[in-house]
Amino acid sequence: MASKQIVLFDLPTKEPCITWSPNPWKTRLLLNFKGIDYRTQWVEYPDVKPVLEKHVLPNSAGFPYSIPAIHLPDGTYMMDSRQIANSIEERYPEPPLHLNSEYLPKVESVWLRLMDSIRPLFIPQVPKRLLNERSLDYWYTTREEMFGMSLDQLEKEQGGDKAWDKAEPKIREATALLKENQGPFFMGEVISYADLVWTSILLFQKRMGPDFFDELLKRSGDPQVHLKLLEAVSPYA
Repeated sequence: MASKQIVLFDLPTKEPCITWSPNPWKTRLLLNFKGIDYRTQWVEYPDVKPVLEKHVLPNSAGFPYSIPAIHLPDGTYMMDSRQIANSIEERYPEPPLHLNSEYLPKVESVWLRLMDSIRPLFIPQVPKRLLNERSLDYWYTTREEMFGMSLDQLEKEQGGDKAWDKAEPKIREATALLKENQGPFFMGEVISYADLVWTSILLFQKRMGPDFFDELLKRSGDPQVHLKLLEAVSPYA
């Protein structure tokens, strides 16, 4: 008999193994919010393609095979956190994710622009702080090819205050959105997928370490709105 559990494919860390990457966090948060039964299958970076390529078509942009991915009880496999959210909302409509919220495209835009700004900060540090040995060569090879330089050079030339200065306006943009309806959520008292998207980056920064998380809060203009959101979403983290 087929399992009724969803399988969530996620990226492991050094022991103790924890969720860290923001895109898998989005999917994990929404599964927990929906109260859906699932189990985690941890997949190291070099194994992502071998695990998924027989089940899904490659992504049209970025890495051909990516995490998060899910395996649904009906046999369907799916990648991409946003596509997963759309599918889960259709199959499990309660409680609602409010994917039609006006805040979702705004938050997704801030998320993308902020991640772009802080790449020189976290890309060099992820392998040092989080990854298992099996994923190190893959990470260094693909990311150095992506940036056309060593990760040490990337950090030296584009990281530090230079990166945080670029990131600060995006963080403050999220702060302003959170304050529009007095929080703790973007829609006020109603939780939506927009909250899970922003929480994913807050949790990612916490996983990176206090130096990352504290700097993000310092640059936010109002740390309390982000801390209140984290507290409100904590039952699903």
